[in-house]
Amino acid sequence: MSDDILVTADWVESHLEQFQSDDPEYRLLEVNNPTVTDESEYTSYEEGHIPGAIFFDWEDDLSDQTQRDIVSKDGFAALNGNAGITEDSTVVLYGGGRIPNWFAVFAYWIYKYYGHDDVRVLDGGKPYWINNDYPTTTDVSNFSEQEYNPRGPFEKIRAYKDDVEHAVEEGLPLVDVRSPEEFRGEIIAPEGLNETAQRGGRIPGASNVPVGTVLNDDGTFKSKDELKDLFAKAGVSGEESTIAYCRVGERSSIEWFALHELLGYDDVRNYDGSWTEWGNLVGAPIETGEK
Repeated sequence: MSDDILVTADWVESHLEQFQSDDPEYRLLEVNNPTVTDESEYTSYEEGHIPGAIFFDWEDDLSDQTQRDIVSKDGFAALNGNAGITEDSTVVLYGGGRIPNWFAVFAYWIYKYYGHDDVRVLDGGKPYWINNDYPTTTDVSNFSEQEYNPRGPFEKIRAYKDDVEHAVEEGLPLVDVRSPEEFRGEIIAPEGLNETAQRGGRIPGASNVPVGTVLNDDGTFKSKDELKDLFAKAGVSGEESTIAYCRVGERSSIEWFALHELLGYDDVRNYDGSWTEWGNLVGAPIETGEK
């Protein structure tokens, strides 16, 4: 783990000139999914964004809705190249929504899946930037097209159904980052979002670490010591293979980031199939109620 993976608003502000340059050395991306984010929770890109930022829509740009999968390697190459990004660019991600950086950290996970070396996250995301009166603009950023050559995919950070079945059989740590109500099976999706599974509940043996608990009140990540203690209480010490999941893999990417990138736990995977897959599997075991 590099200490500069999580960058401060002051650091981003000090690099605004580079982010606005046509030179692809630095690129700034605002990532969100406006179709599932209430406007009261989110300042849209059109309403104002960090100078130099490009907008990526999580659903349209980073997902394959037909396959119910992340963007393909070729699609990822084209997306970045069209945005003026090369594989050598320093890419900084941020976003807003109910959870700061909700979709931005999922984008970070995709960048790592396709082998981008220098990708970072703005600590606190857009809410922190807006609430602390850092500069914004409504000017749309456009940069010269570049060639982008992704590597990978690097499967070590991604979990599939078979990996989850193995974790259940072996009693390995599973971290359910959803709300306690989702964890207990009382609801299937957060308020305002479509129910994407036939059943409510959790994967057997999972511990509940709601995603908001890894963040401070201002949306920045808690300290490493605080994160270590939080996950230790859930049975995660970094010594065993660990899988994080949520509903469709975006919230769980935040806790994958906390475990793998901030705490440096080596064998941590994000299960992007998450409850949308597991809750619809015929015969897949589930648990409900209090643990």
